[in-house]
Amino acid sequence: MSYAITRRTLLAVATATILAAALVPLTVSHADSLARVDVYDRSAGEALPVYRQHGRRYVVGQPGNEYAVRIRNCSDRRLLAVVSVDGVNAVTGESASPDQSGYVIEPGGYVNIQGWRKDLSRTAAFYFSDPADSYAARTGRPNDLGVIGVALFQERRIARQAWLSRDDRSPAPGALERDEAGSAAEAKAGRAAGNTAAAPQMQQPSLGTGHGRGEYSPVEQVEFVRASSRPDEMIAIRYERRETLVAMGVIPEPRYSFQNRQPDPFPGVTGFVPDP
Repeated sequence: MSYAITRRTLLAVATATILAAALVPLTVSHADSLARVDVYDRSAGEALPVYRQHGRRYVVGQPGNEYAVRIRNCSDRRLLAVVSVDGVNAVTGESASPDQSGYVIEPGGYVNIQGWRKDLSRTAAFYFSDPADSYAARTGRPNDLGVIGVALFQERRIARQAWLSRDDRSPAPGALERDEAGSAAEAKAGRAAGNTAAAPQMQQPSLGTGHGRGEYSPVEQVEFVRASSRPDEMIAIRYERRETLVAMGVIPEPRYSFQNRQPDPFPGVTGFVPDP
């Protein structure tokens, strides 16, 4: 049975999925405070190494390979992870915004996001594709290819003494929902303006993420109240072909050493034809 997924009703990963993700050790940067995020190449069976340039993170995508976005909650409270791929929400298929639905992760738990969510039991696998074959391009949204985003929200703690003070009381659900939507829209507009002013000119992306084979991936719906209407942390990982990252200077070109010698027109040793 399929259930409607609303902005206030979010997704929690089923136990089987958490255990499957936990079986494979994570190899990621330890710079993230709330969660650790990596991109796992399912076809190659390895976590992709992260390269850094000017504060941005990059991984090498192999065209045709399936991959997963893996997130580990490093905090002591539940987290909501709103995941976008190529500017598209991986749960709802909407153009991504932090105020949308995502995955709820228990303290110390894992989530293994292997594809576009189709319903509460199935996903369509992520795979590195040509830009024209990406899900975003095929649905008319080709402007943000080559980036994976995770917006993290902490769960609101219940104040036990809130009833003593009128000012400490939580807002009504309707007001909270409106505040979340307004703040998220304001934050998104601010980020867009900042990116336009400061981001360097980049070449057209050479990879996107396709809408692959269907897989069984059960989840359940849970309630989650955000501690803040704005993300507590945002993580972005860009993916590209190796040759593109080398051309961008993200991955250093291999260097070869040559002896300082003059070319010899007859480099062979003088002699006669040897026996076979």
